Amino acid sequence: MKMLEVLLERTILLSRWLLAPLYLALIAVLILFTVKAFQEVIHLFTVIITVSEVELVLSVLALIDMALIANLLVMVILSSYETFVSSLDVTEDQEKPAWISKTDAATIKIKLAVSIVAISSIHLLKAFMTGVAQKDDVSLWNNQVFWLVVIHLTFVVSALMMAVIDRIVFAQHRDH
Repeated sequence: MKMLEVLLERTILLSRWLLAPLYLALIAVLILFTVKAFQEVIHLFTVIITVSEVELVLSVLALIDMALIANLLVMVILSSYETFVSSLDVTEDQEKPAWISKTDAATIKIKLAVSIVAISSIHLLKAFMTGVAQKDDVSLWNNQVFWLVVIHLTFVVSALMMAVIDRIVFAQHRDH
């Protein structure tokens, strides 16, 4: 019976390595975001003479949006691997970001929520800048901008509630 228990515990412990392919997939997505960002910058250089200020700002917002998502990907990949799979073994010539060892699952969730709020803010700003056309006779419930604001406020309230709950429940267990 003890041998079965040991086998079960080893299997459960080794199962954490099933997360590694997911992190590799996120790294592949990060590469795609990098390619898309370069594509956007090259496109901007080709049209900079004819592009309007609003279009330029919208392109910059799209780049900021991509950077926020890329930062989020890096944070999730590094901190999740360190938290759930294995410690990152770095040599003396490699740099390990200091925040990795201080980031737990709850902190990742809050940072994710705050990033979603920032991304939502950018999309809301884009909607206002592009002047999403609304018909005069459209009711409030069918207004696209209204629903974008409602969804954004839902993200904001959710992020705030997660932070408050984290502060109440977990603050005494953290060093920082």
